[in-house]
This record gives sequence, structure tokens and C-alpha cells, in this order.
Amino acid sequence: MVSTKGYMAGLRVGAGFAAATAVLGLTFGAQAHSLGWGVLAPIAASVLVFSGSAQFSMAAALAGGGGLGVAVGAAALINARFLPMGVAAADAFKGGRLRRAVEGQALVDASWAAAHLGGGRFDREKMIGATLAQFPAWVLGTVVGVLVAPPPDVVTRFGLDVVYPGFFLLLLIDELRGEPAARLVAALAALTAAALVLVLPVGLALVGTAAAALVGLRAGMPA
Repeated sequence: MVSTKGYMAGLRVGAGFAAATAVLGLTFGAQAHSLGWGVLAPIAASVLVFSGSAQFSMAAALAGGGGLGVAVGAAALINARFLPMGVAAADAFKGGRLRRAVEGQALVDASWAAAHLGGGRFDREKMIGATLAQFPAWVLGTVVGVLVAPPPDVVTRFGLDVVYPGFFLLLLIDELRGEPAARLVAALAALTAAALVLVLPVGLALVGTAAAALVGLRAGMPA
């Protein structure tokens, strides 16, 4: 029987996300190259930041005429989600401060969701294994995107418009399977988004859907 816990389980999960991660990395690399970042800067960003949403936010801010401070601020706001995620998973990490800080680098969206055991518990080894599979795919995708530089319309049509939504949809489906009460929260979030998008910009409408998580807290649902 194949284990659903530990490093190997994490590597298997991460390998499943690696293809999408590589495509997103390619998308970022191509977009950054088209904005005049050159070759080394996009690759360095993927190695050091390793956060698709933050890196795309930086690229969008710079493309819109914002300065470096605006771009970094946008990325920081996007990555602020890792603060509550880190608090939730903190008990799973081992060792002193330095080791825990290093292990905390494994905390990315797909790995965090895959390692969630329910009841606020996380499988440390599975989280690390999943990230070890995705990191090289992200960096390699960025390298290919920078060097090949496909046309912008191809990047948008097959990267941001398809793979990104599909990537997060997979995370949502996995969470719905493990937490029955999450189905109510997801349904409420969808209805909230549908209502807010009629009066607010899409980005703000999506932020507003976070209010649906309060239903989970009210019901005593684990974080």
C-alpha cells in the first residue's frame, strides 16, 4: 500500500504539480524577459523569491510604471498570506530557530495544502518533499521562458489564463475532499465573489471572498 505521509508522499504530490509549476515558471520568465529584465534577473527572482503570485505582481507593477518600491510592496502584500499559513504549520517544524527557518521555506501553497492533515496538524516531511519536487520545476521553467521567450499572447492564453486558475482549482478540490465543512465555505465564497464582482473590481471582489472563511471559524472548523 502506498503511504500518504512522509517525504516520498510529498515528492509524489509535488511531481503532480511540477508540470503546472514549470509552465507558470515559463510564463513568468517570458513575461519578465519581454519587460526588459534581461536573463539573470528573472532567474534570480525565481531562485530567491520562489513565489509565482508575488513575482507576477512585481512584474505587473513594473509594467504599469510603478517603481521598485511599489513592486516590492505589491509582492510583500501578496506574500503576507504566508504569515497565517506559517503560524498554522509552525508546530510541525523541528529544531532550533535556524533549522525551523530553513524548513519554513518549504511552505508554499501546494505543499501547505497537501501536508494539511486536518485539525490544524501538518505533515512536515510531506510538505518538504512536495516543495523539493516543485522548486526545480519553477526555476527550470523560468530559464526556458527567458531563453525561448514565446510570444506574449501565447504566454497569456496558455499560462496565466489557463494553468494558474487550474493550479489553484486543484488545491481547492483536494481540500474539499478532506474537509466536508469546507464545501459550505467554498460555495459561500463563490456566491460572494459573484455578488461583489458586480460592484467592485475583480481583485477586490476576490479579496472579499475571504470573509467566507469566518463561517468555518464559526462552525469550529480547523484552520
